[in-house]
Amino acid sequence: MKMRQRWLSIIAGLVVVLLLAFGLLLYGHNQIADDSYDVSVAKPFNTQSHPTVCIDEAHHNFATAEGRYRPFARFLTNDGYRVVSTTTEFTMRSLAKCRVLVIANALGATLPVFPSASKSPFDSSEISDVLDWVRNGGSLLLVADHHPAGGASAALARAFGVDMSGGRTYDDPHSDWSSGSPSWLIFGRDTGAKILDHWVTLGRDSSEMVRRIETFTGQSLKGPPGSVGFLQLAASAVDRLPSGATRSATGRAQGVSLAFGGGRVVVLGEAAMISAQVTGVNRRRKFGMNWPNNDNRQLVLNIAHWLSSDVGRPLIQS
Repeated sequence: MKMRQRWLSIIAGLVVVLLLAFGLLLYGHNQIADDSYDVSVAKPFNTQSHPTVCIDEAHHNFATAEGRYRPFARFLTNDGYRVVSTTTEFTMRSLAKCRVLVIANALGATLPVFPSASKSPFDSSEISDVLDWVRNGGSLLLVADHHPAGGASAALARAFGVDMSGGRTYDDPHSDWSSGSPSWLIFGRDTGAKILDHWVTLGRDSSEMVRRIETFTGQSLKGPPGSVGFLQLAASAVDRLPSGATRSATGRAQGVSLAFGGGRVVVLGEAAMISAQVTGVNRRRKFGMNWPNNDNRQLVLNIAHWLSSDVGRPLIQS
């Protein structure tokens, strides 16, 4: 019996080591920030005041200000924002310094290959405080893409009435065929996968209108009544759920905006669309704002402007 238990312990240890090795391989080689991407802003939005954008790093986030979201953070800095990292749990006190809170691919474990990675890293008090903070005028950008990130952020999203599929969304007829992936989706003004009118897609004038957005393997979302699913999935889109089941994603979206009390919320079902990254062992394959022929760059600015200022008011109170 003791020998059997010893062997089981050895096998369990080997499994953990292999998972760690595989996770570290993915962490180091699968995707990193593209520091060659031009993050300059010709006409910064914030020239007088400099709203604080807090990027969460306290919940095993796969995307951080000095990691995969470095281009995003530097882009907003050049638009006149003060971008800081937050490494403590969410409380009303810790959130008081933030004008906009960004939570990108929070996880329930250090590495996404761990089974617990899809569990919520937010305790009930944190969710309650974020909810109250937004209701009292704060702005939240919640980003969570395919499994396990969708499952990890599902409870927080649900508090705002947003349903996350937690799986992966595919739509071959509306995918970027040049990428070879049916989960790299293209949204346009006159296509089945539609960009709907909202301040974040229209901007202040025609020069800021978003006409083509590409996402890079994400999940689907469903917002509450009164919200706008501004990246509306086509009727041909399907979700592959973590269970292995497949279901239609008709009526769902990969970008949702809503007013919540005195605050604002944008939820994105794919993380790379608002950063610039490279992937592969040779790190040559670009994806995100740096991928050609998209308006993702303008979408980032429009989302930041809508969340951080009074543009687009009056708000609808929830």
